[in-house]
Amino acid sequence: MTPVLSINDVRRRYGAGATEVVALDGVSLTVQAGEFVAIMGPSGSGKSTLLNMAGGLDHPTSGTVLVDGNDLAALDPAGLAAVRRRHIGFVFQEFNLVPQLTAEENVMLPMELDGTPVKAARHAAREALASVGLDGKGRRFPDDLSGGEQQRVAIARAMTGERRLILADEPTGALDTVTGEAVADLIARYAADGGAVVLVTHEPRIASFADRVVWLRDGRVVDDVDARSGAGARP
Repeated sequence: MTPVLSINDVRRRYGAGATEVVALDGVSLTVQAGEFVAIMGPSGSGKSTLLNMAGGLDHPTSGTVLVDGNDLAALDPAGLAAVRRRHIGFVFQEFNLVPQLTAEENVMLPMELDGTPVKAARHAAREALASVGLDGKGRRFPDDLSGGEQQRVAIARAMTGERRLILADEPTGALDTVTGEAVADLIARYAADGGAVVLVTHEPRIASFADRVVWLRDGRVVDDVDARSGAGARP
């Protein structure tokens, strides 16, 4: 079975000489359909850089990143944009909703940009919003929603269409404990239904929702813990 995400011996360096910074140093990671992987580690360990590589927002200095078998570095800008629209959903701490659009329109936007007819996009958006507990709130604007509801809209947007991979960067960082755990549970359910998830977090309680916890330090994977069985040793 082809992994949804395959990161192979990726290195990312910024600058040169005395100013060179090694953000990732030979990182490999495979994520299958139905798997929820949490990425943890201290500040500066390379967590967000790894997520950017997985989403094609940045390119490795060496190594390869494949999403559903697509080598991201081999794609032209249009092809890369298409893979991001069709295969990858992004969820960020800041929600990144368009304030002038309703919740429903925010969820519809990526589908419409990819050529989905409006009627079909609206139907999919309503189903997605209902799946995250926002049935009946599609006509509200982001400012009329709580922080937790806005994050649910962002998750609904990430799940729509044919996407099989969600990349989440500290998605619960701006939320209270109860709301954050509810959001983590939604993301876990997406994986349980066959999606693949990579989530960056510094919160052990959020990482506890994952199937695996990968620990980074100084740009390297230092442990890969099977969270369900407890196998592995946290550094």
